[in-house]
Amino acid sequence: MFEGFSKFQIETIGARIVGVTGGNGPPVLLLHGYPQTHAMWHRVAPRLAQHYTVVAADLSGYGASSKPLTDTRHSPYTKRAMAADMVEVMGELGHDRFFLCGHDRGGRVAHRLAADYSEKVRRIAVLDIAPTREMYRNTTEAFAHKYWHWFWLTLPAPLPETMIGADPDAFLKYKCGHGSAGLTPFAPEAWQTYLKAIRDPATVHAMCEDYRAAATVDIEHDDADGDFRLPMPLLALWGKNGVIEACFDCLALWRERAADVRGQSLDGGHYLAEECDAEVAEHLINFFSEDQTQ
Repeated sequence: MFEGFSKFQIETIGARIVGVTGGNGPPVLLLHGYPQTHAMWHRVAPRLAQHYTVVAADLSGYGASSKPLTDTRHSPYTKRAMAADMVEVMGELGHDRFFLCGHDRGGRVAHRLAADYSEKVRRIAVLDIAPTREMYRNTTEAFAHKYWHWFWLTLPAPLPETMIGADPDAFLKYKCGHGSAGLTPFAPEAWQTYLKAIRDPATVHAMCEDYRAAATVDIEHDDADGDFRLPMPLLALWGKNGVIEACFDCLALWRERAADVRGQSLDGGHYLAEECDAEVAEHLINFFSEDQTQ
């Protein structure tokens, strides 16, 4: 995976971040989702690298990145802290302004990064998410059943950690294989990185802390934004066969949080970068290429 890309390891104030970078052109930062690593971009990144300098990183607490010690407010795993890590990474790599795309949890980090560092983000794309606060606010019975992990993972430690740790391979297979496409979208090499990560109890704990922060402190940060809306253009793509399509008006919710929103569903489920890689790459290239600023 990632042939022609270079690996990096960068120490930030909050964590040690590991990832890959490659290509030429304006910089693009790719952020992965749960329970994955930057390996989820292995089909999309090479396509983007024909036009852009691509950076794909493991979020703090995930994959090969470090797992900071947490506290009662889950501070290292707020999207604000995780976004700050990524701004430092991009700065160390020489990228002061960049395009941004996040899937799932990475999309939530991307949203906070674009809010806190608006001057650094040229355009933002999010894959198969609506804004966190609005999704919790609009929870229905159908959503709660389909996204049970949004509530179960927030239970106090160590209950979910212990249960996942009893058979992490089975948990990963169930979590990722429960969508419309089953496990077929996942390349063996990528799947092995996801298995390696979830077999580490520190990773499991960090993932739970990510969700605990999302249901508490992250919403406080959202509320503190008041009427602020992201000033840069936002592209939302989501799976036609997924939960976002079934339970939410994705574009309407993003228009509560961003001033310039466009997007559409794709013929896939939740894991769009691995199910619909060519389409995702094409949409991103077209969207980013509309920005002619330097």
